[in-house]
Amino acid sequence: MYDLKELEAFVSVVKTGSLTVSTRELNLPKSTLSRRIRGLEDNVGQPLLRRESRRITPNEAGRVFYRYSNEILELALQGRSALDELKEEVSGKLILCCHEALVRGWFSELVESFMTRHKDIRVSIQTQSVFPETVDDGACVWLGGCGETTLRLEPLGQLSQGIYGSPGYFARYGVPETPGDLARHAWVDMIGSGDTGAVLQHPRQGSYPLSLPETAFTVDQFVVQGDAIAKGRGLGLMPHWLVERRLEAHPGTFVPCLTEWQGPVLPVSLVYPHGILPRRLRAFIHHVRNVVPPEWWAPDAAQRSRAVPNSGTHHPTH
Repeated sequence: MYDLKELEAFVSVVKTGSLTVSTRELNLPKSTLSRRIRGLEDNVGQPLLRRESRRITPNEAGRVFYRYSNEILELALQGRSALDELKEEVSGKLILCCHEALVRGWFSELVESFMTRHKDIRVSIQTQSVFPETVDDGACVWLGGCGETTLRLEPLGQLSQGIYGSPGYFARYGVPETPGDLARHAWVDMIGSGDTGAVLQHPRQGSYPLSLPETAFTVDQFVVQGDAIAKGRGLGLMPHWLVERRLEAHPGTFVPCLTEWQGPVLPVSLVYPHGILPRRLRAFIHHVRNVVPPEWWAPDAAQRSRAVPNSGTHHPTH
């Protein structure tokens, strides 16, 4: 087994080409440096350096051994850093942002479990309705497209969407049987989604551009959209996973229709800065990866196949 101090001395002399310069670099007496070089050569069983004029250069064996010496020292440094991380406490303040649709329930629970594990951490949570330009001292969980950004985006999953209404709405106005029927129904839309021309997808029939009625009611938050649909104001595209979470707390408030037609998929991303990250942020990122709902990568088909009430064919006049 090689002595790391001897390897360090050898690598330094090869780099500097001078015992004198290396003594200054390593802050060692010249006699100690020479002794370490001789000890390494005795250990490997052959000379590694040769003196040429006023410069020291590696011989053929030295050139080969220099490459491995560098690798050994780098691995030793990585191992020491890894052990230091185990001893380092996760502490300090994190500023955590989350899209408004995810902040209640899943996100608040993951922050709570993270803080339970790391007692010395302090957290500030900020709800986001607009994609952040920066995320200093923290990270952001975002739902939907991000556009161009200088931040690092790590995919966490995706949420599929379907068309939902309330049982009361369907009882009053009937259930649409084709995408074309939606034009005769009131619609609760998220601001911006209708402007881009949402397209419905069917596994056999292909795509259908969604044409919204002029009387569409628009909101800027998923929770407000859900409240409006639950109260019978109209139909709307909603992420299946978010609907399932609401149904756990308020059973029977939503019912899907046109269950084989799916809306645009919404990506879920973890957003954080590039570069070297502080220990507390790396710990949080690792924690988020471990609590991502499996449905985000493999949406449950059962979410899209709930029974639809068999109602009449009346259409809204509002």
